[in-house]
Amino acid sequence: MNTIRVTRSYLQLPSRSALRGVPLAEDFRIEHAHPCPIPFFRYLYTEVGRDYRWRDRLSWTDEQCAAHLANSGVSIWVLYGHGAPGGYFELNEQHDGSIEITYLGLMREYIGRGLGKQLLTAAAECAWSLGPTRVWLHTCTLDYAAALPNYLARGFEKFREEEYEIPR
Repeated sequence: MNTIRVTRSYLQLPSRSALRGVPLAEDFRIEHAHPCPIPFFRYLYTEVGRDYRWRDRLSWTDEQCAAHLANSGVSIWVLYGHGAPGGYFELNEQHDGSIEITYLGLMREYIGRGLGKQLLTAAAECAWSLGPTRVWLHTCTLDYAAALPNYLARGFEKFREEEYEIPR
């Protein structure tokens, strides 16, 4: 079987003051999608993850999506620019008091404009506003090439790394 070797990096922002943020451009805004309709949830996940092998949730039933979105610890936040969604992030409160930025990304048309820095800043600030013990996320070598450098530039620190293989 032909496989791809992947490195997954886990990163954390140890304190709110460690964030080296970039403010959101004036013509963009972040909105909490609450309640988030299932078709919109699927759309965001599919479009943002299209080029990065985001597949885990593609097979979810409507019932699975509804249960996930009904979880009070899960929140979906959407980046809008010029009247259209440009990306999103999902926050997930964990049992240990931390908040994971579970998903974060931009639509193809919005990549390369510096918005990833701004979206990550908004995600981290939003997560810290919920009073967690820490904010963390993971990325892998399948994600956009600038993802890991962006996380590190914003003040996130690696705390674990692992390798695995997936079918090509």
